[in-house]
Amino acid sequence: MKLVFAGTPEVAVPALDALIASDRHEVAAVVTRPDAPAGRGRRLVASPVAERAEEAGIEVLKPARPRDEDFLARLREIAPDCCPVVAYGALLPKSALDVPARGWVNLHFSLLPAWRGAAPVQHAVMAGDEVTGASTFLIEEGLDSGPVYGVLTEEVRPTDTSGDLLTRLAFAGAGLLAATMDGIEDGTLHAVPQPAEGVTLAPKITVEDAQVRWSDPALRVDRVVRGCTPAPGAWTLFRGERLKLVQAVPVLDRTDLAPGELSAGKNNVYVGTGSHAVELLWVQPQGKKPMRAADWARGVRIAHGELLGL
Repeated sequence: MKLVFAGTPEVAVPALDALIASDRHEVAAVVTRPDAPAGRGRRLVASPVAERAEEAGIEVLKPARPRDEDFLARLREIAPDCCPVVAYGALLPKSALDVPARGWVNLHFSLLPAWRGAAPVQHAVMAGDEVTGASTFLIEEGLDSGPVYGVLTEEVRPTDTSGDLLTRLAFAGAGLLAATMDGIEDGTLHAVPQPAEGVTLAPKITVEDAQVRWSDPALRVDRVVRGCTPAPGAWTLFRGERLKLVQAVPVLDRTDLAPGELSAGKNNVYVGTGSHAVELLWVQPQGKKPMRAADWARGVRIAHGELLGL
């Protein structure tokens, strides 16, 4: 089939690579978000998908909005059979959805209908899911509600951050998306409507969502830290400034600390929660690079009974 691939971040690159490598399909063009400012100089930088497409000599389309007429006209000229999508980052209007004969097919990183929305992997980790996965589905105008072509499952490991899990799903999902394109082309794969039960939503995680509440149980604190790593980053307040929590682990045998209460030794930093303590392993003070929590604690000279969250 002739394909137009839509995607933007690094997590979409494995799927693009899988389709480029396929001997059954032609990636005629790539659709991605416009160049965005990055780094200290805030210079405009192309998306990872755009960079990979340019390396492969593939035409790159960067519409400000996918409803722009110039973009739609070019899409009609290319006349793709199907448009596979991975984390494109913009809603597709009906005028775009109607162009490819076999529609737009999205690779979504959850077992639909669970975790529809922008941040399925982060929500799965934060909710304590033991199993998640990826789904390919036909895009409709609703939010991730279209019929499903295929799924794969992936275990959520006890120490997984959302970054760890998303990386595994990106590579496994690349194979699923390529297989879905094969099945659509040869007519062996047919989309099945999603069940009405089991729908959960996964909106974008905000900075406010990433604030650790020390009155929560330690397992919840652990999930928030892992679910918000690498972005937007779990955080708390220390002496009125934000302190990012890069890595923390529950300590089941310590219950002597009040919620938010710090206890620092030579090589360990503990914080009380609503249940047992957590040990801080890595933190990132405001304006500084990540550092070992014990090194941070020695530098700030934590007072007896001092609290996080204030």
